[in-house]
Amino acid sequence: MTTAYLAAEDFEAELDEELRLAGVAVNEMHGRLRISESPPVHAAWAANTWWDAERIEIRSIGHAARELRQRQRNWTVYAPTLRGRAELIADKLPHVSARPLELGEVAPDAPLGSWTLLNRDLVLAAADCAVPFPNGVPQFVEDRRGPPSRAYLKLWETFARLRRQPAPGDRCLDLGAAPGGWTWLLARTGADVVAVDKAPLADDVTALPNVTWSQGSAFALEPTAFGPLDWWCSDIIAYPDRLLELVTRWLDAGGVRNLVCTVKFQGATDHAVAAQFAALPNAQLFHLDQNKHELTCAILDVDDASSRR
Repeated sequence: MTTAYLAAEDFEAELDEELRLAGVAVNEMHGRLRISESPPVHAAWAANTWWDAERIEIRSIGHAARELRQRQRNWTVYAPTLRGRAELIADKLPHVSARPLELGEVAPDAPLGSWTLLNRDLVLAAADCAVPFPNGVPQFVEDRRGPPSRAYLKLWETFARLRRQPAPGDRCLDLGAAPGGWTWLLARTGADVVAVDKAPLADDVTALPNVTWSQGSAFALEPTAFGPLDWWCSDIIAYPDRLLELVTRWLDAGGVRNLVCTVKFQGATDHAVAAQFAALPNAQLFHLDQNKHELTCAILDVDDASSRR
């Protein structure tokens, strides 16, 4: 079985090391694409993963398009080389709308395959991919006036990718909230948000009727004091091992239904701690297009995950 891992842009070295540590042998590199015949793994530093990829020999542009159409309708191309020929093939495929998502919208659920030209006469294609956005990159209609920072895009991308977000009336906790980008987005869903930070939120965010700011350190909070939470969110600047301790403490205390946090690396990437985040029950660890030298950890339906420990 062939698996192709498309490295997050500028993080090829992180993906290469992650795959090496997972025992994945890379047989071929094609731009940012790492192609392997090893058993597939979930790679956090991949912008997208192509499952069960297939090599297709082609005789012409039209033949390539026909072969892809026979497999499914929706395709996106990755073309680090032979761009002109790849675009001619793509022009013969059904158009896939790349309309930017409006605030609150999530990714479409129609399957989106990926393909590339390894050479003029050889296509590598996968109908099943890990990420529902073309080459892992979503497009958003940004709000440049409401949120106090662009950090809200990380949380929005997480919701859009997972096709899950808070509902009106949900109880949310936002740790390390200032100046309030994540709090602003959570509040826009109609959820009730408690934002915790030593620094105050932007005035416009504090004034929202469903937002309460609590001054203090996220690490000093007692989980049992908050009661049940529908969403536990953190964009705290903290060393990954310290964040892992915080996340584990809240999960062990119970009462958290869904969790999203940013794992921020300062200096070298700590692959061992990243693997510990990925090993949390029901956890998904991935690199968002909006992430820098960081990963996002999401755990949905924590109660279900805890029952399987």
